[in-house]
Amino acid sequence: MARLIDELIGKAKKSPKRVALPECDNADTLLAARRVADDGIGTPVLVSPKDTIDATAAEAGVSLEGMEIVDTADDAAAEELADRYMAAGRERLISRKAARRKIKNPLYYAMMLEELGDVDCTFCGHTNTTGDVLMAAQMIIGLADGVDVPSILALVQTPGFEGPEGDVIALADCGLNPEPTPEELASIAIAASDNVASLMGWEPRCAFISYSTDGSGESPSVERIRQAIAIAKDRRPDLAFDGEFQLDAAIVPATAAKKVKRESAVAGRANVLVFPDLNCANTAVKLIQLFAHGKGYGHNLSGFRCPVADSSRGSSVEEMVGDIAMLVLSAR
Repeated sequence: MARLIDELIGKAKKSPKRVALPECDNADTLLAARRVADDGIGTPVLVSPKDTIDATAAEAGVSLEGMEIVDTADDAAAEELADRYMAAGRERLISRKAARRKIKNPLYYAMMLEELGDVDCTFCGHTNTTGDVLMAAQMIIGLADGVDVPSILALVQTPGFEGPEGDVIALADCGLNPEPTPEELASIAIAASDNVASLMGWEPRCAFISYSTDGSGESPSVERIRQAIAIAKDRRPDLAFDGEFQLDAAIVPATAAKKVKRESAVAGRANVLVFPDLNCANTAVKLIQLFAHGKGYGHNLSGFRCPVADSSRGSSVEEMVGDIAMLVLSAR
């Protein structure tokens, strides 16, 4: 089984991007940046006070050659950035004074650079909490059209699985929304579909997973899924959404033929699975990992206007490099 992460890194090298890294007080961040630069995945843009970057590079034994440095301690540059951000033509959630105050934090500085197109994506979360990353991204970048909440997409590779896209399938939401409303569930499906198209080049076919297939069961949870499907189809008629489907009806053509008594572009061929809540999605990923020895990849936050990664604080340098490759592929 070829490693999915190697495939993603190979694809990222063909279209490298400028990656903002605001957590430069952490040695692993600079070690990952060095790998990203050396492997041609992208151009690391280190966003922190220059003396912090220099000190961390010395500690880690990392050369900064081939990387760019944005010194967040440069007051004149920060003033100019805040002015550009406020004048960029989109309604802002903060005042200019607040913007100037916020970009004293490298996390906010990096996201302003991304919002203005100075960088293509932002990799963070290795030292900042998920809450910190979400707050900064929602305030500075904002959510994509048709999306109400951010979510996390997992790409799962399972030995022996023969699905619509080989041994890889996408699952959502695997990390953020415990009990999504119909509108939020529709948002998760839209964001996951768009993310999969960017990352994998697939034509997304998104199934809403349930214990029920096409009305075989009735409950408030099933009704919530049906409402979400209708909302998703209304918001994005260009994407393929269907359900509610049991897991086998979503990905096994023979089962879909028995259980789904109508035409469907998704049944039996789904490559994106949207679970009804976080209990189901989290358990599904762990079942695959523990029992089927599958691998799950992805700390990309789906749903923002520009790509942001919320890295795990326990990630190794190798895992960080893989996450940055996925982030690069998400950037347009």
